[in-house]
Amino acid sequence: MEFEEVRFEEDSEKALRNKSLQKALVNVTNRFRSARNKASEEVPDWEGLRTAAREIKKETIENLDKYLLMLEEKVKKAGGKVHWAKDAEEASQIIINIAREGRVKSVVKSKSMATEEIELNSSFEHAGIKVVETDLGEYIIQLAGEHPSHIIVPAIHKTKEDISILFSEKLGIPRYDKPEELTKVAREKLRGEFLNADMGVSGANFAVAETGTIAVVENEGNARLTTTVPKIHVALVGIEKLIPRYEDLSLFLTVLARSATGQKSSTYVSFITGPKRSTDIDGPEEFHLVLLDNGRSKILASEETRESLYCIRCGACLNICPVYRQVGGHSYGWVYSGPIGAIITPQLMGIDKAPELPFASSLCGACKDVCPVKIDFPKVLLELRKKVVESKMGDVRVGGAKLEKLGIRLWRFSVEHESIYKITNKLSYYFQLPWRGSNGKLNSLPYPFSRWTDQRDFPAVAKKTFREKWKEIKSETG
Repeated sequence: MEFEEVRFEEDSEKALRNKSLQKALVNVTNRFRSARNKASEEVPDWEGLRTAAREIKKETIENLDKYLLMLEEKVKKAGGKVHWAKDAEEASQIIINIAREGRVKSVVKSKSMATEEIELNSSFEHAGIKVVETDLGEYIIQLAGEHPSHIIVPAIHKTKEDISILFSEKLGIPRYDKPEELTKVAREKLRGEFLNADMGVSGANFAVAETGTIAVVENEGNARLTTTVPKIHVALVGIEKLIPRYEDLSLFLTVLARSATGQKSSTYVSFITGPKRSTDIDGPEEFHLVLLDNGRSKILASEETRESLYCIRCGACLNICPVYRQVGGHSYGWVYSGPIGAIITPQLMGIDKAPELPFASSLCGACKDVCPVKIDFPKVLLELRKKVVESKMGDVRVGGAKLEKLGIRLWRFSVEHESIYKITNKLSYYFQLPWRGSNGKLNSLPYPFSRWTDQRDFPAVAKKTFREKWKEIKSETG
């Protein structure tokens, strides 16, 4: 798959000018954060659960080869088929071949970041096979021809009015004002798609090596219909989604639901082990598990960034991130956004395609604090920044590393010489006056400092230094 270069700085500037997007981002992320905090406080040993979840993911990732082979064995034993895909093209081709062999004409999909990652919908369309997203948010995104803007709420950037206009244009219906009316339209439209589909495609939140079970977590029930009504079910799962034991599910389902939406449990949690059995009243005749690498093995090989693969896709890091909450998901240029996108995308795409993303962070560490598996985001981001600089992409694409180095050297020289430091402080006060506002902030400094002041507050330099004020206080107090 040929990736387009991520233009985070350019796209984020557009997002900052979009007032309706700003409002939507704050409203939704605030709601999720509040619900997450309340839900986690109800758990007696929340930090203990996070630590345990991290240790299990660490064990799994460090022994991934063993657990993948165990998973394959158990899926086959349950009557399913396992396929290995080294990249996006191979994964798409495997699924298209399954569809052709089954004479599939229409496909329904439930929400899956992995299928977005490999652009599976485009592959189906090129093969002449109808494909419909069934999660409401993903359905909206499919009609709009866009990538998700959030892991949990893919259409977070769309207002009610936006959706009304979109449905009217794409579905040929009147414009409805109430969300209930729009939801009813989608439900009626999708019901027929479920009944007529020959294949259902899903992702999986977890894959259990011990039993060959995949767990699918959702709130709408569409994934359950996708995985049971059509005669063929294909699950596309990233190789990092494994957990070793069935009993581990209780822990991960606890931290996932609370971290994602603040629920004690998601409305629907489905455990799928192979195809329909003779004693089952429903289910697919065929079950195919497609295990996707697509760059994950390269991440696994790096001790410094390996923990990126611990992610369970809860979206908590997006909801807390001060950068994501301002610029939204599309600024990150691909299917993964927020702090997890900043560390995953450059590794999957290649650092040359997304050199700005490791710098799309204040390194405040809030993402690490809320992550249910305690991914050390700042550590990984710093490692990726190092790689950007070493690759010499930073000089051109991340705002001029050479200029930054020069500035640091001048600052170091001034603080090492007291007389120069004093003179610099005095001159700074007078040099700033043309840009000093009445609010005590600096407004629209010239380039390159404008890159800061255009979007952030920059305190003005005080007329008196701290040392001068300190001497005055000491003299007054004796």
